[in-house]
Amino acid sequence: MLRIGVDVGGTNTDAALLRGAEVLATVKSSTTADVTSGVSAAIRTVLAEAGVSAGAVNAVMIGTTHFLNAIVEGRHLEKVGVLRLCGAATRSLPPMIDWPDTLRPVVDGGAALVGGGVNYDGSEIAPLDDVAIRAACRDWRARGISAVAICSVFALVDPKMENDAAEIVAEEMPGAAISLSHRVGRTGLLPRENATILNASLHTLGRETVGAFRSAFAALGLTCPLFLTQNDGTLMAAAFAERYPVFTIASGPTNSMRGAAFLTGLSDAAVIDIGGTTTDIGMLVAGFPRTRSEGAMIGGVPTNFRVPDVYSFGLGGGSIVRPGPASTIGPDSVGFRLPEKALCFGGDTLTATDIAVAAGLVELGDRSRLRPITPEFAQQMLAQMKASIETVLDRMKPSADPIPAILVGGGSVLVEGLLEGTSVSLKPDHFGSANAIGAAIAQVSGEVDSVVSLEGTTREIALESIVAEARARAVEAGADADTTTLAEIEETPLAYLPGNAVRVAAKVIGELRA
Repeated sequence: MLRIGVDVGGTNTDAALLRGAEVLATVKSSTTADVTSGVSAAIRTVLAEAGVSAGAVNAVMIGTTHFLNAIVEGRHLEKVGVLRLCGAATRSLPPMIDWPDTLRPVVDGGAALVGGGVNYDGSEIAPLDDVAIRAACRDWRARGISAVAICSVFALVDPKMENDAAEIVAEEMPGAAISLSHRVGRTGLLPRENATILNASLHTLGRETVGAFRSAFAALGLTCPLFLTQNDGTLMAAAFAERYPVFTIASGPTNSMRGAAFLTGLSDAAVIDIGGTTTDIGMLVAGFPRTRSEGAMIGGVPTNFRVPDVYSFGLGGGSIVRPGPASTIGPDSVGFRLPEKALCFGGDTLTATDIAVAAGLVELGDRSRLRPITPEFAQQMLAQMKASIETVLDRMKPSADPIPAILVGGGSVLVEGLLEGTSVSLKPDHFGSANAIGAAIAQVSGEVDSVVSLEGTTREIALESIVAEARARAVEAGADADTTTLAEIEETPLAYLPGNAVRVAAKVIGELRA
């Protein structure tokens, strides 16, 4: 099977073409302001380098920071009407109470806290208030709001009320984008509600972005399915991504780490991904990124998404170097303008890439333009960059023992020699495009996080039900049902709840459906 993986970063867009486990070609090009044209250019180039026709490609996988950037920058987001099914419960903490002041006014379309919701055992808190829901919908419709986030108390125990409320909203607001919390978030009312609101706010951008990718691929002659990579390094079909764009927010670091594992064969190691703008350091455990125990903060909004435990800081090929008594590197960067801003390319800004070129670590641009950079200064800056990476690496390691480290990303040319605290520091072939390779090799997953009561049933039956739902979600996202396997399952007894309640989180992974 021929696959193209694409990863869109803040500075560069990388593409890789693979046949099975064989890397046929990789390319790196500048990210464009509109994203889509940069992706098209990268795909066109990688096909040309491999001598492969577009019609022979079986699938394209894209990892993009497009949706994360929209949230962080507060741009291209829709106002969202929030419908919480809660009865008299939870009213002391209204929706979006923990959002930053800069983002809340952009997204807040008004909230309605209405009758509904269930207890941990599935019993009703209050009957679903049809009248109040319809009144809220009429108000949102009158104000031009077309995205609605629905969140029920303990929806992960029983999602029926969310589904029933969605039917009412669809009747009152035809064509509205409806996000349901039991399909988006994990346990925890406010973080789950926040994730659902973010997903609803990205609906139009998701539809437009995926539509633009489809149009660009048609122009390239690609007729294969399109997939986007998720936070956990797995795939979702384009149609699924249109409904759940928020699932892509942490896909970049995950792709790099999965690509690093693929290129080296190591399943447990530190991965140091040095791009044009930032350095991301994380840990591989059994071939997948170590995840954070707490939920992710997205643009300052607390959510309960499981994302890679990655430390990011401002060091990359485009980082601006400021000479002086206390010379500094970054955290600001020229980003995708590196080819026009860096001194070695005829620009007017001293960057980390110029330091690497002056030190002879990489051949780029015109080295003669860097004569004012003395060898002593270049070595001083390289040592400073290396020390900053070693400091973060020491913080991320599970113990003081040396571990293997894999350096990936185009900016890895900034690091030379063995890093302190590592047993070996590897730069595999195609290290500059590990992120795109990670996207190309990704599998498809489905995940369920729920609270179940073991009263009146057995543990085995309860677990089997959760796993079956996770398997169904994996198939919905594009997995071949015959290849799905249980990747992980967690059981947490909830002693503070009566009824022998248990929180169960299950993840199923499968191969991409042909």
